Amino acid sequence: MPSLFDPIQLGSVRAPNRVLMAPLTRGRATRDFVPTPRMATYYAQRASAGLILSEATGISREGLGWPHAPGLWSAEQVEAWKPVTGAVHDAGGRIFAQLWHMGRLVHSSYLGGEAPVSSSATRAPYKAHTYEGRIEYDRACALRLDEIPRLLDDYRNAARNALAAGFDGIQLHSANGYLIDQFLRDNSNFRDDSYGGPISNRIRLLGEVTAALIEVAGAGRTAVRLSPNGDSQGVDDSDPEPLFTAAAAMLAGHGIAFLELREPDATGTFGSTDVPRLSPAIRKVFPGPLVLNSDYDAAKGQAALDQGVADAISFGRTFLANPDLPRRYAEGLPVNEAVMATWYSNGDDGYIDYPVAAAGS
Repeated sequence: MPSLFDPIQLGSVRAPNRVLMAPLTRGRATRDFVPTPRMATYYAQRASAGLILSEATGISREGLGWPHAPGLWSAEQVEAWKPVTGAVHDAGGRIFAQLWHMGRLVHSSYLGGEAPVSSSATRAPYKAHTYEGRIEYDRACALRLDEIPRLLDDYRNAARNALAAGFDGIQLHSANGYLIDQFLRDNSNFRDDSYGGPISNRIRLLGEVTAALIEVAGAGRTAVRLSPNGDSQGVDDSDPEPLFTAAAAMLAGHGIAFLELREPDATGTFGSTDVPRLSPAIRKVFPGPLVLNSDYDAAKGQAALDQGVADAISFGRTFLANPDLPRRYAEGLPVNEAVMATWYSNGDDGYIDYPVAAAGS
């Protein structure tokens, strides 16, 4: 079996190791969702990852509702991303852009008072992060059938912009209770048209968006992220195994570069996990590279590779706090602990000031 430090082919990209950097929202863009120079420093510091998956990045004004998150729908954003991807490449790294539409998790304050869109007219639990503080979510409007083509065009435009900005590929964010996940799961999708009801309908939008991205970037530079176990920001399913195995089988048919699964062990940032990990079942229907994420350390990650359940592991909070994580794991060095208070603090602290291990340590 391979080790975490062996190379792997992820579609069109050759990764020098299997210690990937998971997508991590950090809130360091401008208030108008434009990347900033400190983001180039942050990502370049972590270029030793086999592959960096960028923080979730909005495909459109409609789809982004997180303070100081970056977007990829305007020329200004594209130009501001170029120094970021250039810094990663100059440091020897590879980076995919994770494309994000938050659906009902976009508060109306980001949309000039307009309601957000979702699979159905529902309201998310908890409270939204806004520039005015934490506020209860709005009731979403169901995305109309005649709006689907426009949504697909938004994804295509973001993919074109990602490539123009210098990204090596793209990852579709279909996890964590955001728009695509809202279509997938039956406690948020109550449609009675071709996008609702049976599993074959609920995975339709995922398939159509994936195909649209492949049109632009090619299958070898298109990846997908799913979160197949338990509640995710109020989104859940009554029978997740047949749903997510069907989704994975469909994605296999598209020949995507890799599939990433977020499967936390216990209650976490995005909700509870009251169902077992579905990665073994998904592994049976998805023959391409499978990347597992959440609650892994080096030992658990290597065990997943040894068991044949995963081909690579993406690390989140540990990569946030350890720019040199592959080296630390390879040499058995201690790791820094992430400071939660600065995860989204919009400054240098807790962002570009985590130390690397001393030479020879």
